[in-house]
Amino acid sequence: MTDTGPGLDGLDVLDDLDDPVAALRAFGSARAVLFDFDGPVCDLFAGSTTAVTAERIKRTARRHWGPLDPAVETCDDAHGVLRPLREMYERSAPAAGALPLELAEAAVTALERRAVRTALPTPHLDALVDLLLGRGKRLAVVSNNAEEPIRKYLGTHGPGPVFAGVFGRAPHDARLMKPHPDCVHRALRHLDLPASDCLLVGDQLTDLEAARSAGTGFLGLTRHPGRALRMARGGADAVMSSYLPVLRAADALAACEQRAGRRV
Repeated sequence: MTDTGPGLDGLDVLDDLDDPVAALRAFGSARAVLFDFDGPVCDLFAGSTTAVTAERIKRTARRHWGPLDPAVETCDDAHGVLRPLREMYERSAPAAGALPLELAEAAVTALERRAVRTALPTPHLDALVDLLLGRGKRLAVVSNNAEEPIRKYLGTHGPGPVFAGVFGRAPHDARLMKPHPDCVHRALRHLDLPASDCLLVGDQLTDLEAARSAGTGFLGLTRHPGRALRMARGGADAVMSSYLPVLRAADALAACEQRAGRRV
C-alpha cells in the first residue's frame, strides 16, 4: 500500500508525532529496548530491490510444485514471498517435498549476507545506544532477517557486543516472521523480562503488530507520513522520523538537571 497524506481527520494525531518527550518517556520506562534490524539499525538494502531473488525463488517452486498460489505468484519481494510460499506448502504441496522452502530460505539468507556489506548505518544510532546503555537499558535485536547476517553486520559496522541477543527469522517456518511475535517472545525469554518492561523500535506496521501481540511498548521510526499516522492510531507510544530529536531532548534534560543540581 502506498503511503498518502493524513487527511483532515488525522491532523490531531499528527500533532503527537515526532514528539521527543514522548519518545524519551517510552525509552525511560523500559528496562530493555528491542530494535528491529532493517530500518532502526541500518538500511540493509539501501534502496535496491529484492525482486530478482524473489523471481528465482518462484521459478524453483514452480519446477517442483507446478502452478503457484496467487499470493506467491504476485509477490516481488524476497522476504515477502517466504510466508505465502510456506502457507502454500502447508495447504497443498507436502507430497512434493519441502526443497523449495529450504532453497528459498538459503537464497534470502545469501541475499542478506551480501547486503550487509553495503548496508548504511541508521543515523544517530550509536549515540542513542550510548544514551540507553548509560541509563542501564538492555538491548536486543528482533528481526525478520536471518541471525547470521545481522551478527556479521553488528560485528563489523555497529556496537555488536552491547546487544544482549539477536533474534532473527526462524529458518524452519516463515509463518513465524513478524507480525507474528515469535522473535519478540524469544527475546523476552532470553532477557527474562516481562513484556511490559520492554520497548520495541520498528519501522513497519508489522513491527507494531508484533509488539502489540507480545505486550511490549512500541516506538515507530519512519519518514512516511501515512505509515506514521497508522502507527500513532494503532497505539504506538511514540513515532519519530529520526533519533536526533530524542538525543537533543536528552541533552537538554541533562543540562536542566545539571543546572538544578548546582542550585541546590
